[in-house]
Amino acid sequence: MAMNFLEFEQPIAELEAKIEELKFLGKDQSVNISDEIKRLQSKSRALTSSIFANLTSSASLYARLCIHDFHRLA
Repeated sequence: MAMNFLEFEQPIAELEAKIEELKFLGKDQSVNISDEIKRLQSKSRALTSSIFANLTSSASLYARLCIHDFHRLA
């Protein structure tokens, strides 16, 4: 599933892309990368928390408006 990211979320997008790539590679049973995937998922959650905790008020408003629009369209 393709995810859309705002500009300030770019580091999260890059990490999520790497996770998805590893999940795809992990389908090959000869390679066990589940620990690396879990580590990156944890890092992604921490990065997401950090980014959103430090948003400027205008970026926070923009993010809330985008989320509202997404839910309205869904």
